[in-house]
Amino acid sequence: QVQLVESGGGLVQPGGSLRLSCAVSGRMISVYAMGWYRQAPGKHRELVATIVISGRTNYADSVKGRFTISRDNTKNTMYLQMNSLKPEDTAVYYCNLGGTELGYWGQGTQVTVSS
Repeated sequence: QVQLVESGGGLVQPGGSLRLSCAVSGRMISVYAMGWYRQAPGKHRELVATIVISGRTNYADSVKGRFTISRDNTKNTMYLQMNSLKPEDTAVYYCNLGGTELGYWGQGTQVTVSS
């Protein structure tokens, strides 16, 4: 059984930082592309960042220069370092293993940016 468990969300002030983790069990992440997605209230789920097997990364324009996606294959875990957070980053953040069509999803972790 494949499980993805996100952690690290919470309430942070504008300009602050958070680090999300996505711990995977049941599959070795080293052979999969992975990504972070988010969904704000009343909006569709959107791409935040992806990282492929080679380590190449891709970011949404709205987070470029502020967020960093990474993976530690030895820990079977993916991360999202979020700096300079803005109120518009408020959303539920989901991790994905293996693509949006046939891949696996975590349960989501809430990130709220507010003063």
